[in-house]
Amino acid sequence: MSDKPNQLGEYLRARRGLVTPAAAGIPETGLRRVPGLRREEVAMLAGISADYYLRLERGRDRNPSIQVLESIARVLRLDEENTAYLVSLAADKPRRTRRRPRTETVPPGMLKLLPQLTQPAFIEGRYFDVLAVNALATALSPRLAVGHNQLLDMFLDPEEIALHPDWDGTTECLISSLRRSVGTDIDDPRYIELVGELSLASPRFRDMWSRYEVIAQRGGSTLFDHPQVGELRLNRERLAISGTDGMYLVVYHADAGSEDAARLALLASAALAVARPASGT
Repeated sequence: MSDKPNQLGEYLRARRGLVTPAAAGIPETGLRRVPGLRREEVAMLAGISADYYLRLERGRDRNPSIQVLESIARVLRLDEENTAYLVSLAADKPRRTRRRPRTETVPPGMLKLLPQLTQPAFIEGRYFDVLAVNALATALSPRLAVGHNQLLDMFLDPEEIALHPDWDGTTECLISSLRRSVGTDIDDPRYIELVGELSLASPRFRDMWSRYEVIAQRGGSTLFDHPQVGELRLNRERLAISGTDGMYLVVYHADAGSEDAARLALLASAALAVARPASGT
């Protein structure tokens, strides 16, 4: 048997456990040790033999056809992104022979742009490390500072947790986005370090990580409970930076003329006052 990690099998087992017989449209018969589908039930619904499905989960067959994978995806109720992720796990790709460098370098032009933006903005790396930031972003959250990691702060820092009333939804989005960002490159040292630390320190992370959700972050809104200006709902844009390996420019902005815009302007004024040198010194 191949000594490669059995990512395909791990993913199939995790997702199989999330689909109840009722959701799959089959009767619940006999004693069930887990709430999800049995292997033979997945095989039956996908139109393949139980023995072949067992080989897939155990890593004995790592080259199923696209048709088989799409049939299994349908049974496991996977959306388009999760189906694409499933197919990527089965692709016969050569292993990387080199590791990505631990240091991610922000393009000089982006470093010049950030201070000129009048909205909270920062640049994040492939593993949600904060690589560059403007003053208003740090005023929005002091943890948005170079050297911080958003996942570590969101799961382990009490002040960051308190800043996000929808903490459950925010952490779910981050975890599924990390899973998508990593893909099959699970031997990256930064990935191993980050997931290991979070798995040891956070039961919430362990639980969500084991579900193998894969969702790409898109534009949306984020609710903050800011200690200075109160509740603040901001639009969040995440823009890929060309010429980089997984860097994004993240910008928060309020709806024009809204109370949120007024509160953001108040926060910006406070941040400017702190940054401005005192007169007569």
